[in-house]
Amino acid sequence: MLSNATITALGEIVGRDNVFTEKADRLTYSYDAAVLDAQVPAAVVRPLSSTALGRTVAFCNSNGIPLTVRGAGTNLSGGTIPQADGVVLLTNGLSRILEINTQDMYAIVQPGVVTATLSAAVEAKGLFYPPDPGSQAVSTLGGNVAENAGGLRGLKYGVTADYVMGLQFYDAGGELIKTGSRTVKCATGYNLKALMIGSEGTLGVLDEIILKLIPMPATRKSLLAVFDGMDKASETVAAIIAQHIVPATLEFLDNFTIRAVESFSHVGLPMEAAAILLIEVDGHSAQVADESEKIEKICRQMGAMSIRVAEDDAQRDRIWTARRSALSALAKLKPTVVLEDATVPRSKIPAMVAALQAIARKFDLPIGTFGHAGDGNLHPTILTDKRDKVEWQRVEAAIAAIFEEALALGGTLSGEHGTGLAKAGFLAKETGMGAILLSRRIKHALDPNNILNPGKVIGG
Repeated sequence: MLSNATITALGEIVGRDNVFTEKADRLTYSYDAAVLDAQVPAAVVRPLSSTALGRTVAFCNSNGIPLTVRGAGTNLSGGTIPQADGVVLLTNGLSRILEINTQDMYAIVQPGVVTATLSAAVEAKGLFYPPDPGSQAVSTLGGNVAENAGGLRGLKYGVTADYVMGLQFYDAGGELIKTGSRTVKCATGYNLKALMIGSEGTLGVLDEIILKLIPMPATRKSLLAVFDGMDKASETVAAIIAQHIVPATLEFLDNFTIRAVESFSHVGLPMEAAAILLIEVDGHSAQVADESEKIEKICRQMGAMSIRVAEDDAQRDRIWTARRSALSALAKLKPTVVLEDATVPRSKIPAMVAALQAIARKFDLPIGTFGHAGDGNLHPTILTDKRDKVEWQRVEAAIAAIFEEALALGGTLSGEHGTGLAKAGFLAKETGMGAILLSRRIKHALDPNNILNPGKVIGG
């Protein structure tokens, strides 16, 4: 526990009402969306200004107090699980959109701004912020940067890193660091911005973020293709990409997930389908018409039973809202849900889908598979009950098998969820120990007292 003097000092920095030490409050911030053991922090603090943020970081560093930054806690790899003797720093008091520049097309935000809030604000001005993690209704932009979050539109538009123009952050000693700029191009100094993105709060604490915006697509069209075989659906994904067509979204749902989503959202998904593809193309009207015609032709050639086209924006929005509810729908079925995001080259999607079916049979586990098939990022979701120790052993073995298969196909452990605690033990299998040791040297140089989210990503 922290001493009374330490609590008092933190209160002088952020305000006594923004230091939470009651056990109920600390329990609230002891876990995230990953299926990992909780750790109750010693205290929770909520700075309301940049100055208070920097002073908090500096104080923790001077006193050797572990510091874990937390946005909304939607992280799926244990990245915001704190240290038992540490402090959780909440960013929800730093939630202002500081600027939306329509002339130069960028936005400046504080780290606690909710992703969907920024998206709505820029769309009201005729602009577009494409990154759309599944948790965008609650996830924060600071967390998106820390995890390099992706989303449904990653196939065409990329991930968070592709939209970060500049950052302002505090280093471990509380020194304010600026990197990047408001300009389209910036080649000044080391690319510290890139180092911070995806570092999961282990190298610095975000204060302000400059994000690129783009023009809103003129038109869009959504299609739902129904298949009587998972192999046909997965092979269709590969076929569309092989024809050099890049939809805005290209999503895959297996029958298990379709049934769960339809029971949850009641939007009229075909519950008899073995798999469906949800596809959206956007851009100029002529481009949309051309690409959607080609995609429909490919789907039919690959054996689609039927193809539905959204008749209006309301129908389109219902379908995509249902897709975004996939995790929530599956979570209703069992006490414990393990959502993975092993990612493979797009041409290997059929092989990965087949491997997931084999893993489900081998370990006798229900696995619902959905995800961003167009960019190779599937979300095999294991439904279980962690209290069943025997079954949980099979779950852990199945997770390892999923990772092994993804790497064998030339893929990666994580397409968008990050490493955190959950995947740190597997990291050497992908990167080798040399990369981990180099990363640890960088971490030690930037955070010599190891106060910034210790233990995450690279262990130690």
